[in-house]
Amino acid sequence: MPRMNLPETSSTRPYLIRAIHEWCTDNGFTPYLAVRVDSTVDVPREYVKDGEIVLNVSYDATGGLQLGNDLITFKARFGGRARDIVVPVERVMAIYARENGQGMAFPLSADMQDDGLAADALHTPGAAPDKPGASADRVIQLVSSDARDGEAQDTDEPPEPPRPAGAGARPALKRIK
Repeated sequence: MPRMNLPETSSTRPYLIRAIHEWCTDNGFTPYLAVRVDSTVDVPREYVKDGEIVLNVSYDATGGLQLGNDLITFKARFGGRARDIVVPVERVMAIYARENGQGMAFPLSADMQDDGLAADALHTPGAAPDKPGASADRVIQLVSSDARDGEAQDTDEPPEPPRPAGAGARPALKRIK
């Protein structure tokens, strides 16, 4: 039986990002985006850690937020300075609510897997991957930051925004290799 040439459909990723963002906003949660950084992502490099950045994309924290099919663009303050942020939708690894960690993680595309440790070079000059292909099989699990209590805390992190009364621990992304 011959295969019919089906028209190419658009990615569901931008639609799901918008839906989770709307759900977070409607329920009073703070939507966060986890982004895999490369040269196509325009974010303050000083906040990139291990080739990734987590961005608060609530309406309170952003100006001119546009959740498009190809790009997510907005203005945000980092260290008191307004910055223009541009994130290609395909670089979004997850969107979730800060307060409870509920959201959606997306599979890494082939180019995100290939740049696995190469993205670290954006943050650490001269860095080279020590295990080619080591990043190919990753699973992202949203966990409470209480699970990170044993880890060293970095002093360069921006201060945590105030939490509403009765809110649980701040969720965070944890990579399971």
